Amino acid sequence: MHYRSITAESAVLKIKSGDRVFLHTAAAVPQRLISAMVERAPELNNVEIVSLHTEGEAPYTKPEYRESFRMNALFVGKNVRQCIQQGNGDAIPVFLSEVPSLFYNNILPLDVALVHVSSPDHHGYCSLGVSVDASLAAVHAAKLVIAQVNPHMPRTHGEGLLHISKIHAMVDIDDPLPEHPKHELTDIEIRIGQHIASIVEDGATLQMGIGAIPDATLAALGGHRDLGIHSEMFSDGVIELVEKGVINGSKKRINREIIVASFLVGSRRLYDFVDDNPLVEMLPSDYVNDTVQIRKNPKVTAINSALEIDMSGQVCADSIGQKYYSGVGGQMDFIRGAALSQGGKPIIALPSISKGGMSRIVPHLKPGAGVVTTRAHVHYVVTEYGIVNLYGKNLRQRAEALAGIAHPDFREEISRKAHEIYGSYNKSRC
Repeated sequence: MHYRSITAESAVLKIKSGDRVFLHTAAAVPQRLISAMVERAPELNNVEIVSLHTEGEAPYTKPEYRESFRMNALFVGKNVRQCIQQGNGDAIPVFLSEVPSLFYNNILPLDVALVHVSSPDHHGYCSLGVSVDASLAAVHAAKLVIAQVNPHMPRTHGEGLLHISKIHAMVDIDDPLPEHPKHELTDIEIRIGQHIASIVEDGATLQMGIGAIPDATLAALGGHRDLGIHSEMFSDGVIELVEKGVINGSKKRINREIIVASFLVGSRRLYDFVDDNPLVEMLPSDYVNDTVQIRKNPKVTAINSALEIDMSGQVCADSIGQKYYSGVGGQMDFIRGAALSQGGKPIIALPSISKGGMSRIVPHLKPGAGVVTTRAHVHYVVTEYGIVNLYGKNLRQRAEALAGIAHPDFREEISRKAHEIYGSYNKSRC
């Protein structure tokens, strides 16, 4: 369908000082529009940038643009982390399932949404492609929608369609989407993946993110049967399991035989896989991450990570002490949803030590650390040294169980601290 395209420079002239501007998520980040907006920095003042994780550069966070732009992150990725930690931007702790309501209910009223869409079809509908999540709510709630239109953006099935009549300015581009390089798995990551795979049952519905541990888990699932996917996001590792017939969704009770996600990050192979593929539905995060929906599927196995976990089971996943590092995201949505699913398994998986050689299972979280998943919500914890299930265990039992999967160099310290705080107990009863 014919539409009028203008330049990115002309499109962003519609942004005014004091506006709140939403940026499309992850691999759908509209970099051409962002670059044009940042070029206008000398004429803009106090423009608030709101986004979840975005791939690539974030030039609006540079110190020289402090008067022009202020970051207000719903999730902190690597590209905005320094800005937030230095106090030049802010972060909002919020469940991913609830982000759309911030826009719909005018808790965060949006003036502008900058998005990245597929070319329109002959009916005039573009696709939000690889990122529907809270971006769908943003385009419905914003007063002004500016879109970069890209033939490289996959046209995905689900709820991410947007008619050109709802877009106030359209900018043609021809740029490849950002790709996530494949990570070479370490022995530790492979062992963690194998441990997780050992407790994944046939017929399970999986939730997992991007990164080494999800990739290692998927690589270890080749012998499983009838797995399904209902996940806030997925990456390339899913494709081979679909091709082998391991993932077919036949045991799911909702969205049966359909892979459900709200955003994607991966390689061009992944973007080609989802393009016009009715097997995959991209749906908003207030549905995908809703515990009411998650629990409807059987054996939901939710695999999430952490920065550290204390010996009582408190999980810190968003900060290193007081320094905000990432975000609440969808961890609690899926940990709780899996716990409520029939036969579900909520899993926190992490290497036993950090890159700096410090234990990630600790007697106490760092001062100021955020608790994303409470100790009452935690079930399975997995490191390269094994698996423990904390559900139903008292504080003393939890401490000893976690010490058993900590790095050997730190087990004695954790056990000693547990004994000091909780006293001893009869292990035969555990």
